[in-house]
Amino acid sequence: MSLMPSSPTVNVVIQARASSARLPGKVLRRLGDRSVLGWVVRAALRTPGVDGVVVATSDAGDDDAVAEEARRHGAEVVRGPLDDVLARFLVACETYPADAVLRLTADCPLHDPALLAQVVALWRAQPELDYVSTTLVRTLPRGFDAELVRVPVLEEQARRPGGPHREHVTYGVVCDPGSYACAGVVVAPRADDLRVTLDTEDDWALLDALVRELRVRHDEGPFAWRDVVALLRERDDLVAMNAHVEQKKVTG
Repeated sequence: MSLMPSSPTVNVVIQARASSARLPGKVLRRLGDRSVLGWVVRAALRTPGVDGVVVATSDAGDDDAVAEEARRHGAEVVRGPLDDVLARFLVACETYPADAVLRLTADCPLHDPALLAQVVALWRAQPELDYVSTTLVRTLPRGFDAELVRVPVLEEQARRPGGPHREHVTYGVVCDPGSYACAGVVVAPRADDLRVTLDTEDDWALLDALVRELRVRHDEGPFAWRDVVALLRERDDLVAMNAHVEQKKVTG
């Protein structure tokens, strides 16, 4: 017997907040013709196979602007605890029921709808999978991170006491592959040495330069991830802008 109805529901849930420790307000910065958050929402809305797009922000006052911006770009909005991102995802799942959610973060503005669609399609073809991502084996630049997880798995994780999974929603799944059925999207040639996420001013400088050049070559976006990689392979000067930035470590 199938674990899912004939046409399971997949919603995108984008986690977003204004109070980033390293770069406050980053998701509301203007990048080209829209905010960073607006780029992420647009990519999600254009992803085939997705049923809804929800931004999960906090109930803190400085996230009122995040909620307003998300709605302005066409996303639904839920709000919950600032420091418990997993709880916000559960609010999203309760308010907008789904069989699985595609988790995105609001600081990755260059998401490619075609790549996101690959993740969704892989799960729809095998809905017995608990987790599908572009990061199970990382071959893409950091900034194209997308994770799909079944809602019952999130609910199971939420029953566990406090830990890194409360902030890093899928941490408990990724760190326990023996308990969950997982699959990943990988590409060749590898491009995991590149970084197009937003966490520092140097990341911002790169993204701003990238978008300016990509809009000349490929109009308004969203851009294909291969076009992003191709430009970076041509331009060592762009890569050098944030090559020294270290990703924030997850602490257990």
